[in-house]
Amino acid sequence: MDRGKKENQFITNKNSKIYMDLKDIIREHVLSFLPAKSLSRFRAVCRDWKLQISTPFFAHNQSNGFHEISGFFCQSGSNPPSFISLDPAAYGVPDPSLKFLPEPVDIRTSSNGLLCCQGLRGLNAYYICNPVTKQWKMLPKPNASHGSDPALVLIFEPSVLNFVADYKLICAFPSVDFDNGYEFEIYSSREGVWKVFGEIYFGNKKLLPRSGVHVNGIIYWQATDGGIVVFDLVMERTQLLYGDYDSYNGYRSGTLGMMNGKLCLTKVHQPGLVVLVLSNAYKNTMQMRSNVKTWEQKHQICLSSSVLSGAASNDPNGRNVLFAGGNIILVRSGGKLYSYDMKTKAVQCLLDELDQGARAVAYVNSLVEI
Repeated sequence: MDRGKKENQFITNKNSKIYMDLKDIIREHVLSFLPAKSLSRFRAVCRDWKLQISTPFFAHNQSNGFHEISGFFCQSGSNPPSFISLDPAAYGVPDPSLKFLPEPVDIRTSSNGLLCCQGLRGLNAYYICNPVTKQWKMLPKPNASHGSDPALVLIFEPSVLNFVADYKLICAFPSVDFDNGYEFEIYSSREGVWKVFGEIYFGNKKLLPRSGVHVNGIIYWQATDGGIVVFDLVMERTQLLYGDYDSYNGYRSGTLGMMNGKLCLTKVHQPGLVVLVLSNAYKNTMQMRSNVKTWEQKHQICLSSSVLSGAASNDPNGRNVLFAGGNIILVRSGGKLYSYDMKTKAVQCLLDELDQGARAVAYVNSLVEI
């Protein structure tokens, strides 16, 4: 008996994501990947977007989804800081001078949207803050004396599982008990206390205070002679690396940074820039005349003579390269400040007049909660 055939019926759920309106798709799946300044403007689109962006859960997702270098806080001497945006329409902060903090500060270091500042009065206290939300926290006084120009590194790695920022602040400071030695102290936001490590680095080295870089649980500080002091946070051990060797200038440290999860070293090398990547940290333990190299050249970047006219290529400490990390390289040349985007190959003049002693700290435009 022929029962006949029923027409195929596709039962669909009208709530399925394939039937979502474009505005709902953007709200649910795009907004959290945008920078904080753009999100501030998007609050005015509609009531639903305003409510979405205002929730702590959204701020948590945005801090996990957005990691692009957005600009730089620049500061000269004890003057208030200013903010230089890589894209003023997209990136910015409401108070670049950080007047919401209880005292004038010196910006020391940053990590994924958080700044570490040090007060210029009284106890020279450390502050951790988010310049977008104006949230801040003053850290307790360290156990050790860090000196007048501490070598600090802030570590904040956003995690889906941590709804409150879990960060660490590490300082390398000259030992008062051992000549030519450096000790290390760490503050953990999870524990809320400072701890001095038992490891001491012995060596006639002077660390450059603002040179510290964190890569995969290891911190690297440049020394004035081109050496690189390494501290492994997991093993609590130190060692010494050397910068790239030049037959004319000896060891040249350049500027340290992190690119694609690896330690990089960037320096001016006419007619442009050279980026090297750490390929073997144990070269000094191998047999003599080994062909294994500590550094491997990764990028050779050509820039116009007008950009590099004021940047000397024989700069051993990389003072002309103010920052190199992510996809951005920041170069000082002839009193001007230039950025180079390694993705787009675009060169941008960010500032026409930059003080010789100006410092630049990279910043990510994040909504992270402290």
